[in-house]
Amino acid sequence: MTVLLVALGAAVGAPLRYRTDRFVQARHDTVFPWGTLAVNVAGSLLLGLLTGSAASPAATALVGTGFCGALTTYSTFGYETLRLAGDGARGFAVANALVSVAAGLGAAFAGYALGRALRG
Repeated sequence: MTVLLVALGAAVGAPLRYRTDRFVQARHDTVFPWGTLAVNVAGSLLLGLLTGSAASPAATALVGTGFCGALTTYSTFGYETLRLAGDGARGFAVANALVSVAAGLGAAFAGYALGRALRG
């Protein structure tokens, strides 16, 4: 049952990641990967909220592992950072690495705190 929940969450998260990335990136005329940053921060916030709220194992499998796991993308973040550096946009590469890590951790912390507050 858990594997099915993970697969169902991923089936929604992966296409949403792609669509959101393309939507966000199409609105910026820059090489900076705003779309990837957006999905990673949103997924970190949601995963923090889920964790802070002490969700059930089923909800954690569906939303945490499945949906958030497919929505967020460390591999694309890594690839885009290296691509920026390789293309000579080293400032953007450094900014992407620093902003992505700081914003992701900040969003996860904020989500966790919100989840704990909502849980009472």
